Amino acid sequence: MNGAESLLTTLTNNGIEVCFTNPGTSEMHFVAALDEVPEMRCVLCLFEGVLSGAADGYARMAGKPASTLLHLGPGLGNALANIHNAKKGFSPMVNIVGDHATYHLEYDAPLTSDIEGIAGPVSHWVHTSTSSGDIARDAAEAVRQAGVSRVATLMLPADVSWSDNPNGPEAVVEVATPPSVPVERIEEAVTALQSGANTLILLGGREVGMPHGHLADRIAQATGARVLIEVLPAKIARGEGTANIDRLAYLAELAIDSIRDIEQLILVGAADPVSFFAYPGVPSAIAPATARRMVLAGPRDDTEGALTGLAEALGAMATEPRVHALNLPDLPAGELDAAKVGMAIAHHMPENAILVDEGITCGMMVNMFTGTARYHEQLSQTGGSIGWGLPAALGAAVACPDRKVVCIEGDGSAMYTIQALWSMARENTDITVVIFSNRKYSILEMEYGRTGARDGVPGPSAASTLNIGSPDMDFVAMARGMGVQADRATTAEAFTMLFEQAMAQRGPRLIDAIVPPVF
Repeated sequence: MNGAESLLTTLTNNGIEVCFTNPGTSEMHFVAALDEVPEMRCVLCLFEGVLSGAADGYARMAGKPASTLLHLGPGLGNALANIHNAKKGFSPMVNIVGDHATYHLEYDAPLTSDIEGIAGPVSHWVHTSTSSGDIARDAAEAVRQAGVSRVATLMLPADVSWSDNPNGPEAVVEVATPPSVPVERIEEAVTALQSGANTLILLGGREVGMPHGHLADRIAQATGARVLIEVLPAKIARGEGTANIDRLAYLAELAIDSIRDIEQLILVGAADPVSFFAYPGVPSAIAPATARRMVLAGPRDDTEGALTGLAEALGAMATEPRVHALNLPDLPAGELDAAKVGMAIAHHMPENAILVDEGITCGMMVNMFTGTARYHEQLSQTGGSIGWGLPAALGAAVACPDRKVVCIEGDGSAMYTIQALWSMARENTDITVVIFSNRKYSILEMEYGRTGARDGVPGPSAASTLNIGSPDMDFVAMARGMGVQADRATTAEAFTMLFEQAMAQRGPRLIDAIVPPVF
């Protein structure tokens, strides 16, 4: 058994059964080992940013890491944006990065690079394996380090991959589960909530599931506290039966105004909220500086257990949570816009769907209607690096092949990782992609005004950098060229018909929705 075979067997022994790949010459023995370890599913992606985003979406839905296979430092560099998003979303990931043979490094061949230096900023653990006898042990350590919320990056030199490993694969390693919060934190929160102070409980982190919302609402009813969810939780339960809890506003000015009166802030998985960017005259911190902060549970803690303990201590478990009833919007008519797209999606999206949201400005309009749609789970863009939505939808569909995946995607964002459509078709994933074609970087137009640059009015050169029409992109042609069924909609009736059809069939599909900008 060579090093690559022992590495793959170690991964599959530990339940890592999917590898999103884009290999090169240094990884050929890893590729060959895929035929010797059939338990590993290989998903080929045509760009490294696709495979890293797919590994993120997979981890969020599977609750465990996938592995990735990357080609030296440049391949890892191409993947960094979506590894960044995964790190910000507390998604586990095991990256395998091929390298030159150990004896070849001294020659400084064209692809030689500081892979550990590239990996460091987006990884919690970085290691280079130096012998075939150690690679399985190193892979097991990568699995342990990734756990349920961290990024581990392991370098695999070519000669370590092809040489014999006399030690064979490693067995199952123990992966730490999210730790329980200390009783003292629960007691501190009880005291704070019973003090009569104006208190906000902010939920977030790896997941805000249905139980999280129900528990938080019980606590709110028992204490008079207010509950919000952070702007971009990695995974959130929405729709029928979920607690009626709003998210904190994205715009800093609105968020600051909405919580300006709080005296205490209790964080459950969420971070102390800050503005997405800095703006002249706008504070970076959202919560008042005078508010007392306390962390009930960090994003890697057992947040559901913490809320359960708090609800029990407050005698709130018998209280019925206030939940969303099913309330589907009427079907829209007339000229298509983002709100009408949202109405149609909310009306026809099936029970237990997965909604991947990188709709940017248009996505805000969809979210206005899906809160009372059929129960679904939504994945959000946690790290701010666009080009995440299509790959994350691919990964979510690989993790949950029996669930419908709906990806709402901005046209500008889609072009960062449009190659994901090819992998969707190759894997026959059940994904419906909705492209909001407003032919602008609409979010940047909005942000241009908010920053005060040139008094908020772009000149012709600046405006040209925010406009992505001329020529208009043909997403129907691009999708069909990569094997995905695709159609265009310019009216609400046409979009509704196409989306209803997509929900009734399996397989990848794209709808190019021609809409005006929201702002």
